[in-house]
Amino acid sequence: MSKASEIKSGNILRFNGELVQVEEFLHRTPGNLRAFYQARMRNVKSGKLVEYRFRTDEEVTIARVETSDYQYLYEDGNDLVIMDNATYEQHNVPKFLFGNGVKFLKEGMNVVVAFESDEPIMAKAPASAELEITYTEPAVKGDTSTSALKSATVETGAEIRVPLFINIGDKVKVDTATGAYVERVKA
Repeated sequence: MSKASEIKSGNILRFNGELVQVEEFLHRTPGNLRAFYQARMRNVKSGKLVEYRFRTDEEVTIARVETSDYQYLYEDGNDLVIMDNATYEQHNVPKFLFGNGVKFLKEGMNVVVAFESDEPIMAKAPASAELEITYTEPAVKGDTSTSALKSATVETGAEIRVPLFINIGDKVKVDTATGAYVERVKA
């Protein structure tokens, strides 16, 4: 157990039986009243925002979270199987922890996963992914100078919007958080 005064922004706490990440942590001393800590925390699993006032001497449980780089191996039902690059241990991580970025994960990519006592609690796909276009409508000659976009399917099966000059077989860089086209990758 730790005191509330030891909490820092970014810490993961066990709060009301749930894991929460501290986003903002401020010390307040209103006039002649007792000082307290105002915390804004986000539930790790559900993403809900929680605000709470801690007394300065209140006891809290700071979770020991280990974050490391892993390699994505393959999909297994509702889980993704990842491997620790140092020890070659394999772990199953639920897909929903990756959010929208899971659509752009390709086998062999490096991902970041945080574990709290052997339970995966957070996962992050790389910021961008280089993927090959497997299907898109061919461009019409003379139509490439506008900033219009067309639908395209990438090798992972996700559908994105790309400029008209992109063809089947081109490699493109995709922002995994938004699914937006970034640039064409030179081969």
